[in-house]
Amino acid sequence: MATKKTSATKKPEYKLKIVKQDEWLRPFNDAIQGRHDYALRKIEELTGGKKTLADFATGHLYFGLHRTARQWVLREWAPNATKMFLIGQCNDWQELPEYEFKRIGDNGNWELKLPSKALHHGDLYKLSIHWEGGQGERIPAYCTRAVQDENTHIFSAQVWAPEQPYEFKVKKFKVNKDPLLIYECHVGMSQDAEKVGSYDEFRENVLPRIVKDGYNCIQVMAIQEHPYYGSFGYHVSSFFAASSRCGTPDELKRLIDAAHEQGVAVIMDLVQSHAVKNENEGLGNFAGDPCQYFCQGDRREHPAWDSLCFDYGKNDVIHFLLSNCKFWMEEYKFDGFRFDGVTSMLYYSHGLGQAFGGYGDYFNGGQDVDAICYLTLANELIHEVNPSAITIAEEVSGMPGLALPFKDGGMGFNYRMAMNVPDYWIKTIKELKDEDWKPSSIFWELTNRRADEGTISYAESHDQALVGDKTLVFRLIDADMYWHFKKGDENFMAHRGIALHKMIRLVTASTINGGYLNFMGNEFGHPEWIDFPREGNGWSHKYARRQWNLVDNKELCYHYLGDFDEAMIHLIRSVKKFQKTPVQEIWHNDGDQVLAYNRGDLYFIFNFSPNQSYTDYGFMVPEGDYSVVLNTDDPAFGGFGLTDDSVKHFTNYDPLLARDHKGWLKLYLPARSAVVLRKNPSAPKAAEEPKRKIEIKASSTTRVTKLKK
Repeated sequence: MATKKTSATKKPEYKLKIVKQDEWLRPFNDAIQGRHDYALRKIEELTGGKKTLADFATGHLYFGLHRTARQWVLREWAPNATKMFLIGQCNDWQELPEYEFKRIGDNGNWELKLPSKALHHGDLYKLSIHWEGGQGERIPAYCTRAVQDENTHIFSAQVWAPEQPYEFKVKKFKVNKDPLLIYECHVGMSQDAEKVGSYDEFRENVLPRIVKDGYNCIQVMAIQEHPYYGSFGYHVSSFFAASSRCGTPDELKRLIDAAHEQGVAVIMDLVQSHAVKNENEGLGNFAGDPCQYFCQGDRREHPAWDSLCFDYGKNDVIHFLLSNCKFWMEEYKFDGFRFDGVTSMLYYSHGLGQAFGGYGDYFNGGQDVDAICYLTLANELIHEVNPSAITIAEEVSGMPGLALPFKDGGMGFNYRMAMNVPDYWIKTIKELKDEDWKPSSIFWELTNRRADEGTISYAESHDQALVGDKTLVFRLIDADMYWHFKKGDENFMAHRGIALHKMIRLVTASTINGGYLNFMGNEFGHPEWIDFPREGNGWSHKYARRQWNLVDNKELCYHYLGDFDEAMIHLIRSVKKFQKTPVQEIWHNDGDQVLAYNRGDLYFIFNFSPNQSYTDYGFMVPEGDYSVVLNTDDPAFGGFGLTDDSVKHFTNYDPLLARDHKGWLKLYLPARSAVVLRKNPSAPKAAEEPKRKIEIKASSTTRVTKLKK
């Protein structure tokens, strides 16, 4: 009897690259494909299939205050409003008929047109909004300038329309990502003086330091206007207004232009993960509707941040936030964004109390698909506006695909923050004795990442410098920094801290696969924590500043760390496509506490042992000669100078290694030090002449055949 043929089981079809190249994601193919398709449908819905996201994200060009040749036009989205007036210096803050808005269309939009003489540059104004059962004064949602009264501390919108707007000198700027070396900074606390620093002072005093140090990107914090200075800029009220504490819009533009002139990109810390709860200054209860921009019910308030959570499922909110991205890029020429609080956006739980132990935790239904969709759209928009733009996600859960292109199934970020790295260093310093530091653990922690996603590595950021935490240098040296950081007066703790601070930063920066970040002042071991003016400290600026005088004083040890950081950054920049050159481990021995790896022709050797130096410690490397290009033990960097770095190091011949063109590189490794060597180019070999056989009579009975050139 003939048997019925059966077809082989059909293999599942994986359309997206992220799933094709990672078999561990294949069980979640439907969820990943579903997110991708949802974003495609949303793009089609918003653009109608006839325009781009960049064409859609133009809310800032329509809403807000605009001056035409003959009049002023002010528009606002306020569906719940019943009446709306412009009040301000133009009408003695009175609700007058000629300043009343008219409702236009059926989407909750309001419009006011005024003659050109009605408003003037510098005038203060607000909206007086009425709704069923209430009324309140508000700052327009698309306001591009808000200022705070010095006496009452009340914010008002301000007309910003100078007769001669700032003209950028650099019309187009291309970001250098080879690699991305970020100097994270806060303009307000960037000066030595106990005050709020200005954009102009930063441009004049700090930007030259950044350029000299070799960083090619500035990440500026606290740009969007925020009522409380001590929030570090993370409780935003006016999303389109640059903080007036630090100066005018033109002064910020001048700063960005100056950075571009010197080849430095400028990105901003963009806060769209939440908003301040304030109603008078912010969007908290804009027109009597507490959920106009924000989620309903229990999801409206963030349980940990005392702030409000955007409803990313509303197209009007998407329009507001996408327009916000485009505004900062077009109006101020920012080169991209570091998106704050991405983990909080991705999950209904905001990531609180979750361990994220496996891939299933990213696809278990606890994810906010609207927020994921919004972030995807934001990345698509940003790279439409500027293909070389930078987008970085501050994300701690490890969501796969975050920093993969949208077409491959990702969310489109260029990089994700390697937030595990500073946590690892803190844990190591706090919990392990120096003799228990394991090079294998260090190397694994610094290189354990998705190979297809770019990351920004850092030893510490502003988070570790805030009150309640400690910077690395303070964890290493503590109070001895105050008493033993003068040259000649260093004690054991100071020497230990100086040595390990350099080693930690070198091993972190040299293992990047995308970029490296340093927070302002940490490069030279700034001794003080950050504590913004508040009632508890008498509204003092003493700890909300950077003491550049310390690194400038050559009698103190701070300049050792600053000089080393400069040398390290310039060394990394000397290698083309550094971040694309693979990190290859050569050797580690946890007992000896020695680690060695290379990136191309650069060889990094670390001896983390606190008390054991090694003579003729050998590594198998390509044969040739090697020169020292950086040494943490160099006296110029506060080291002991136990090696002669002018000496070339040659590999020793080993017949077992010779067939692989390798040899033994033997080095003296002082305790608690690191050295970087560069393999020198091999001398070109001369062209060999043809060889011929000749016969030489050695004796009457012996014939020896030799090869002679």
